[in-house]
Amino acid sequence: MSRNVAVIVGSLRKESFSRKIANALIPLSGPALDLKLIEIGDLELYNEDTEKNPTKAWTAFRDAVRPADAVLFVTPEYNRSVPGCLKNAIDVGSRPYGSSVWSGKPAAIISNSPGAIGGFGANHHLRQSLVFLDMPVMQQPEAYISGANKLVGDDGKITDDSKREFLTKFMQSFGDWIETNTSEQ
Repeated sequence: MSRNVAVIVGSLRKESFSRKIANALIPLSGPALDLKLIEIGDLELYNEDTEKNPTKAWTAFRDAVRPADAVLFVTPEYNRSVPGCLKNAIDVGSRPYGSSVWSGKPAAIISNSPGAIGGFGANHHLRQSLVFLDMPVMQQPEAYISGANKLVGDDGKITDDSKREFLTKFMQSFGDWIETNTSEQ
């Protein structure tokens, strides 16, 4: 059975390393996972006053995430935390209270950076939010991808054999995690 996975990229830049990595994961995922990137760039800042009449962008985003079986977050690190656009998307999806599109969905995180620690701070800050949102987050393997600026070639493929092998195994583990943490309705 193929599982639908919403992929949330925590960067708005068209040629971001996170977006390139997310796209490069699609062929590594095999037939068990159907990855679909869900855009967050058009989401207005979350404001509870707007909740009574949600924007079209909010509604479209929520409607795109809701049917997914699981969520994969691919994000850079900004100032040792998650980018504001990603936090905003999490907030938009978690409201109105009691109607979160995130609740119960298995999740995984791939953080990345051109630097050596691979977005460690973003990865762990994001985990804190996901625990509160009742998302079982895959614990192992963890993915902190360093050298993200050199990881994906012009052909859209991962250039480093060891990282390609690691990410292939990561996606297989995520598929197993989804099956373990998905209740049939």
